[in-house]
Amino acid sequence: MPITIYQGHHHSLAPADINIVIDVIRAFTVAHYAFIGGAKEILLVGTAEEAFALKDTYPDYVLTGEEKGVGISGFDLDNSPKRMAMQDMADKRLIQKTTNGVTAALGALNAKHLFVTGFSNAKTTAEYVKTLAVKDCVLNIVASHPSGDDDMACAEYIKGIIEGTNAVTAAGVIERIKRSSVAEKFFDRSQPLFDPEDISYCTKELTGDFVMKVKQEREVPTIERVII
Repeated sequence: MPITIYQGHHHSLAPADINIVIDVIRAFTVAHYAFIGGAKEILLVGTAEEAFALKDTYPDYVLTGEEKGVGISGFDLDNSPKRMAMQDMADKRLIQKTTNGVTAALGALNAKHLFVTGFSNAKTTAEYVKTLAVKDCVLNIVASHPSGDDDMACAEYIKGIIEGTNAVTAAGVIERIKRSSVAEKFFDRSQPLFDPEDISYCTKELTGDFVMKVKQEREVPTIERVII
């Protein structure tokens, strides 16, 4: 079973059986914590304008995301997993717009199954996908940051679990995330908009009973919490 890893958020992938899109720092870590907090679903949009238009239609939906790494004026929440973990998300529906993860997911819709994850839910996702993968299926993993080793480390970790080689350890992924160029600004005191505690959330592997699957039949692609 061939598994191809792509890096970057700009790909429009050819038809596949399974696509997995990764955004460790921070979109799909945020999504994971939203579902842990009880969120019902997360709508994925490519622009802030689309997000605001949906908010006009569904005023109770929660806008979350970023542009160029920082929160968007008029959004309810930014892209911080720490702050998401502190919210009461019970039965809430969210609208998410981010630079890398969401954009990459929207470019990976041409698949029978599309999953999204950060490192926090990577092992659970990989083990579930392993049960779906058959000999000749086409499986792609997208490390959504164009150059960051955080997403690439997680992609290699997931690939190793699915293939049964376990070539990359969880500890190794954590170290690479912390040392990645993407994480640097979170430890830079001259950039107070980036909270170093977010990296703690992004590097915490959690045991869970659900995966995040994108439902593609709807007009707006939507992440759903699928119990496994």
